[in-house]
Amino acid sequence: MILENGVVRTLDVSLPIARALAVAGERVAGGIGTHETALASPERVDLGGRCVLPAFADAHVHFPTWALARRELRLEATRSLDEALAVVRDAVGELERGRWLRGRGWRSGDWNPSVEPTRQALDAVTGSVPTALLAHDSHSLWLNSAALAVADGDLEAAGGVVERDATGEPTGVLREEAAWRFRDRHIRVSDDEYVDAMREGLRIAASRGVASVHDKDGWLGAPRFWQRLQSDESLTLRVWQSLPVDRLDELEALGLRSTVGDAFFRLGYLKVFMDGTLGSQTARLLDGSGVEITSRDELAELVRRAARAGWPVAVHAIGDRANRDALDAFEATRHGWAPLGLRQRIEHAQLLAVEDVGRFADLGIAASVQFSHAPADRELADRFWAGKTQRAYAYRSLWEAGALVANGSDAPIEELDPLAGIRAGVLRTLDERPAWHAEQALTIEQALIASCSTPAWLAGDERRRGKLLPGYLADLVVLDRDPLACPPEELEEVHVVATMVGGRWVHNPPPWD
Repeated sequence: MILENGVVRTLDVSLPIARALAVAGERVAGGIGTHETALASPERVDLGGRCVLPAFADAHVHFPTWALARRELRLEATRSLDEALAVVRDAVGELERGRWLRGRGWRSGDWNPSVEPTRQALDAVTGSVPTALLAHDSHSLWLNSAALAVADGDLEAAGGVVERDATGEPTGVLREEAAWRFRDRHIRVSDDEYVDAMREGLRIAASRGVASVHDKDGWLGAPRFWQRLQSDESLTLRVWQSLPVDRLDELEALGLRSTVGDAFFRLGYLKVFMDGTLGSQTARLLDGSGVEITSRDELAELVRRAARAGWPVAVHAIGDRANRDALDAFEATRHGWAPLGLRQRIEHAQLLAVEDVGRFADLGIAASVQFSHAPADRELADRFWAGKTQRAYAYRSLWEAGALVANGSDAPIEELDPLAGIRAGVLRTLDERPAWHAEQALTIEQALIASCSTPAWLAGDERRRGKLLPGYLADLVVLDRDPLACPPEELEEVHVVATMVGGRWVHNPPPWD
């Protein structure tokens, strides 16, 4: 197959633009030359002036959770407690008898008037229907009395917070490990429900140009969901799968090392949490505030053990204290993991001390960030991190310091939409408001590299994916125009036309009008 009459952006500095692209089987055969024109009757695809890029990769997504959340109650648009309760009331009336009401997306920091949610407020609109509503950041859980009752008072968890009222009774809000422990023990979702939702999610991801994801739902049992999809040939993207660090004992005992799997699904890395989040006010800061989930010394020991077992580590760190502790732990253990070529990463890196920015490059730690978080979180950051936001979501500072920057969505926290993420990284806004800390904006080319090439490097695939070069896998996206040739303010008009994974069209095959 030859794609011609358009612009091919290879994202390789040696040959950044090609006038056409040949695909043979699952791989790029190269630009058009004597060999390609001599092929027996190759299919020719007229790009009609469109642009071809390496397919997008989402370096941080909770794919099964995102897919399921598309079918659950959503509260992101609510701007007050009363609005949220009205949405819940309507949903209860449509719920099948005997089922839990599940939802997500509330963020009390966005509510006006400012108020925290309570079980009593939920009880008034849900009655005896057990209700569990995850916060926008997935680090807090709002429960009604019927839901709390199933735990029979067993709510506390190390690294968690149980909010209590003046009498010592639970308010209905659990945070961090307490929220996740309750979720995992009491809120049941069948494998069939997850897999069915993921089938739909795969179609949406393909329509948005996504050919690979770094999935964070290993704790959920995501590997068995992906394997079911792969067994019936429904898997249309490549998965670099995380596992929770508490599975390390089993991995050591089995002798399983990172990268076990095949071209479409591989177990890749371990996930560790250092702290909470901005929205839940549990991010761990240098001023002493926040929640410590894993200490610096604990992380150092986990990184040592993981290195001996052959596994890189992805560390969730939001606050400046959490990021410093994570960097310290990687530095203290560098002699153990660096010679092995393990590609370590910090997820989010939302607030950094100035003196810690350069340490990412110095230590070889990738910054796995989410460009969409900056415009989405700007109001909360201005409120909760007042006086500190000049060093928040510091993507340009990281890039200019030499750090490897990979972009993801953190869906369902934000939407799985790479073009929206690229706009956020370049424009530092996704609405009519002016750019928020425009000094941290990236160029379009930098945002594309972070969204196409760097995630492939993190998965050890930099010689197979992330560029359009001879011998690389033919994972590509066709856009209606060249994003590098249009002004930044016109990026919103760029749209996905088609997506190819391994030489096979998975969304909207040609010809196109």
